[in-house]
Amino acid sequence: MDYETTKDTAQKWGITNRMVLYYCTSGRIAGAVKMGNTWLVPCAAEKPSDRRYKKEMEVTRLEAKNDPKE
Repeated sequence: MDYETTKDTAQKWGITNRMVLYYCTSGRIAGAVKMGNTWLVPCAAEKPSDRRYKKEMEVTRLEAKNDPKE
């Protein structure tokens, strides 16, 4: 299995290096391993969803629920 650094992964995914480190420490990237002080991420790993934001479907459902009927 090929690995890349968190810096390379962050650049590939378009997020900060710190977010990739957070995903690694929280176990959200399958196959990520820590070698000394460096996290290595599999090249084929997929970007985890960002839990800070709700999915678009949930937001539209809430908007429809709160929308007053005329």
